[in-house]
Parts: sequence; C-alpha cells; structure tokens
Amino acid sequence: MSKKYYTVLASYKDDEVLMDAVKSIRDAKHDIEEIFTPFPVHGLDKAMGLKPTRIAIASFLFGLTGFFTAVWLTNYTMIQDWPQNLGGKPNFSYEENVLGWVTILFELTVFFAAHLMVITFYLRSRLWPWKKAENPYPSTTDDTFVIELDVTENLKELQSLLKKTGATEIDVTEKTEEDYE
Repeated sequence: MSKKYYTVLASYKDDEVLMDAVKSIRDAKHDIEEIFTPFPVHGLDKAMGLKPTRIAIASFLFGLTGFFTAVWLTNYTMIQDWPQNLGGKPNFSYEENVLGWVTILFELTVFFAAHLMVITFYLRSRLWPWKKAENPYPSTTDDTFVIELDVTENLKELQSLLKKTGATEIDVTEKTEEDYE
C-alpha cells in the first residue's frame, strides 16, 4: 500500500496574521513548502527560516565581467586594432586615454550586471515562456495570502493549529507517492 501525502492550503486575509501563523507553524515543527502573497511581505523570508540569497555576490561578479569586457573592448578597438588620434590624445597608451572611456566602462558594467541578473533570475526561478502557473489560488494576486504545507501524518493536529492561527479557509488535497515521483 502506498503512503498517503496531503497538501494543505491555508488562506489568510491579513499579512500580520500570516506572519504570526508562520511563526506558530514553524514552532510546531511543520515544514512550509510555499507561501503565495499578493505583495512582498517584509520579514517573511526570515520568519520562514530561509537562508539569505547570494544574489548580491552574483550581481557584483556580473558587474566585474562587464567591466573587464569593457576594458578589453576599449583597449583592443582604440589602442591595438585601429588606433586613432582623438582630441590630441596619444593612441599608444591605454592609461593616458582611460579617462575618455569612463562612460563606456560604466555603461558596459551596468549592462552586463543588469542583463545577466535577469537571466540568472529566470533560470534560478525556472520561469520559462512555456511554463504553466503554479499559483493554487488566483485570489492570491488580489487580497489573499496562502500557505502551502505537505504532511504525511498529524493532519487533524495541523488543521486545528491552522484554525487557531486565523486561517479563513483550509483546503486539503490527498496525494499518493506516485504524485511525488
């Protein structure tokens, strides 16, 4: 006989009630799979116990990639490949010309950081053009907050805990092991 799994969706109408519910659910040692909110809730990631992201490090590395690409590009095109005398500046020294290329260096740094961050976000979030929405309740885009939990046992205990935390609606879906493979 296959083991039964349950997906529990608890709806809330207020973000402060949601925050208290998340803390209560985590104190009761239940694992929260996902939370759907109509707007970003400050402190929710910390209340869920999520690790800090490394997105700032990625952005810095992407910016460095853009900066060094700009340095190579300006050096190759303006010094090595086709040197020109622009404004009386010598065309054989990168160091003496770099102040004239600060705009190019800045723009390519920002360009690489921004575009590579967008690509990284889509890849990390697995957002493809053909991907179907995973939102269980369309009302979470308007005014409802939903907590999704997966449980195998203590379903009644979890339902009573969710009612105590102020859930306006609790939806339970039964799944089998085959649904998770």
